[in-house]
Amino acid sequence: MKIAIINGPNLNLLGKREIDIYGGESFNVFYEKLKQKFTAIEFEYFQSNVEEN
Repeated sequence: MKIAIINGPNLNLLGKREIDIYGGESFNVFYEKLKQKFTAIEFEYFQSNVEEN
């Protein structure tokens, strides 16, 4: 099974800003934990900060 994770604007800032709201863990740390927990799944990850109207 394959799962694609596509993060939008500002999710690259997880763990860096508004820690009291979003927590202190970066997405990269979360992503590594996710891959370790679900080893049978092939994850693909893409981050984009593009905002279009």
